[in-house]
Amino acid sequence: MAPTNKADRKAVVDASAWMFNVVTSVGIIIVNKALMATYGFSFATTLTGLHFATTTLMTVVLRWLGYIQSSHLPLGELLKFVLFSNFSIVGMNVSLMWNSVGFCQIAKLSMIPVSCFLEVVNYKIRYSRDTKLSIAVVLVGVGVCTVTDVSVNIKGFVAAFIAVWSTSLQQYYVHHLQRRYNLSSFNLLGHTAPAQAVELF
Repeated sequence: MAPTNKADRKAVVDASAWMFNVVTSVGIIIVNKALMATYGFSFATTLTGLHFATTTLMTVVLRWLGYIQSSHLPLGELLKFVLFSNFSIVGMNVSLMWNSVGFCQIAKLSMIPVSCFLEVVNYKIRYSRDTKLSIAVVLVGVGVCTVTDVSVNIKGFVAAFIAVWSTSLQQYYVHHLQRRYNLSSFNLLGHTAPAQAVELF
């Protein structure tokens, strides 16, 4: 049955976008791990560059179709973002190369409390008791999985730690750029993906 009103259509679009995001994110992780573990492709930076080259092509198509509007992002801000973001992504790929997929997914959960910490420090946000309890549960779960995952090693743990912190900082910077320059996520991607692909290659 087709959605009948604007709110229903928006809910369908939002749910579809969310599912697409989850499926593609998990799919990329599984493909990356297979390339690294099964086929011995050890060039994590090149792999990430290929992802951004593909993203660049998609942003060109979306701009041509009118889904991405013209916008401005100063070169200095673009270069800072590209540096933070590529450090984050390469860190995640190195973590994936040295850890199990399960541990990488668990490490990603650690970004929630780290991001909340950054918001408390930078924006003086106060979280409710329920939110703090939820974060504590996440941290306990991450701790249990870290201790019980036999494939965790010190090198992989350090890579995951760096990846989590750099990714949280990168997400904080995304929020900053979107607010300051009034950019949608597609607009920001249209500016950053080509520069990230070039830097990574």
